[in-house]
Amino acid sequence: MSSQPSVAQRLGRVLERLTRQSGRADTPAYGSLILGKVSESPAKRRVRIQTLVTIFMLVVNFIGIAVAALLETVAFPVPSVLRDVPAWLSFVLAPAYAAFALAFGSWWITTRTMSDLRWAIEGREPTREDQRNAFFTPWRVARAQLVLWAVGTAMFTVLYGLFDTDFIPRLALGVGFCGVLVSTSAYLFTEFALRPVAAQALAAGPPPHRLAPGIMGRTMTVWMLGSGVPLIGIGLIAMFSLVLQNLTKTQLEVAVLITSVVSLIFGFLLMWILAWIIATPVRVVRSALKRVEEGDLDASLVVFDGTELGELQRGFNSMVHGLRERERVRDLFGRHVGREVAAAAELQRPKLGGEERHVAVIFVDIVGSTQLVSTLPPIEVVELLNRFFAVVVEEVNRHHGLLNKFEGDATLAVFGAPVTLDNPEDDALAAARTIVQRLEREVPECAAGIGVAAGQVVAGNVGANERFEYTVIGEPVNEAARLSELAKSAESRLLASAVTVENASEDERSHWVLGDSVTLRGHDQPTRLATPA
Repeated sequence: MSSQPSVAQRLGRVLERLTRQSGRADTPAYGSLILGKVSESPAKRRVRIQTLVTIFMLVVNFIGIAVAALLETVAFPVPSVLRDVPAWLSFVLAPAYAAFALAFGSWWITTRTMSDLRWAIEGREPTREDQRNAFFTPWRVARAQLVLWAVGTAMFTVLYGLFDTDFIPRLALGVGFCGVLVSTSAYLFTEFALRPVAAQALAAGPPPHRLAPGIMGRTMTVWMLGSGVPLIGIGLIAMFSLVLQNLTKTQLEVAVLITSVVSLIFGFLLMWILAWIIATPVRVVRSALKRVEEGDLDASLVVFDGTELGELQRGFNSMVHGLRERERVRDLFGRHVGREVAAAAELQRPKLGGEERHVAVIFVDIVGSTQLVSTLPPIEVVELLNRFFAVVVEEVNRHHGLLNKFEGDATLAVFGAPVTLDNPEDDALAAARTIVQRLEREVPECAAGIGVAAGQVVAGNVGANERFEYTVIGEPVNEAARLSELAKSAESRLLASAVTVENASEDERSHWVLGDSVTLRGHDQPTRLATPA
């Protein structure tokens, strides 16, 4: 059996990576706990979606049937659908068709929906047609509901109209009105239930062009069907009452009152569902933005909406990806040139040239590096150098210095540039003493000579406009290098210039002893040495 991951596993991993820590405990990846987790298996997701769609369809249809019965029996009592027509029509045929429509509609809609979304159930990568089906399914469900209600409306309008023509406008208006509201509710609920499938479709590629409106079109459609149509219905009730003259003043008032209350409740519910569907993606984005503000750049979102909300989610992911890349580059840049130099480069455009600064310098050079390289395998040499330089880097950073450069088996550390220090001599001398102590304990097989000097240098960017580096140039750098050479044969392995120690604080000077004067290589004047006490 092949060990390659299936398409379902790859899609699952993509979505899992997108939703890893995608929100807090109160902001599920799909905006609702009843939609499950991204890591849910395709089989469980199929059962979940089928169950949700079936329950939603049954509930909204039961409510629609109940409202239609209320309108036809109470709101419009004359002529009566219970007494003025044969009993088989109201008590046998009407309930039978309602039961048939509920059963057939639930079976046909769920079967068709699962067939259109079989690619998601089987874990296949969707084609463009599959993606189209994922976004058109809510419209198809709403259309199927509308067809069933339209057939029932037409059939009962004709049958009741055969016994009394006054039934024709009543049934056409009341039952048709409920069918429109049920279809609208079915669309919204189905779109909500199919969020996990939409997320899989969007993870495989951009959404196809479709007729579904965006947020504004969706909102206006729901308003028209949930509020505009009921208002038209109320106007038609008044018009038919005036034309037919079959309702008393009290009956007309009751009919308008009941229709208004039903319209108000249905309109409120539809707008609440729409607002909730729109608000949940925004709430997830808001929660993820909060995490980004707190410094968590792993906050990615599952894109499950094909409208502007999906573009918002996708834009958030692009923004976070850009921030992660920027942070990665900043980290790499800081590791190469130093955190302080990187921070200064971010604040202002780097340019060639420098400025005079008072700094202290540490130069560290390994003793017998040639012999070390010739006696050990290259991998072991690299591991040893990494252990050695780890100690140096930690102590230089802890004492507010800058590791300016590595030169094979040597390194140069600067204190006082680019960040100004009150007394760079104190930090440099303390760091050098600690480095010697730690190297003796942690890397005893790799001895080094350490030199410390201080004075005026030129600190800045040296090179060309296409490629330059931050460095310091001046007498203290050369002096520290010469002291490092001399320290290789000294007992303490650490030498500093007397001037550096004398310019340090009294507390730091107590750790040093002044010694003899020597003329360093390349220098004309003698330099008095200082060693740790």
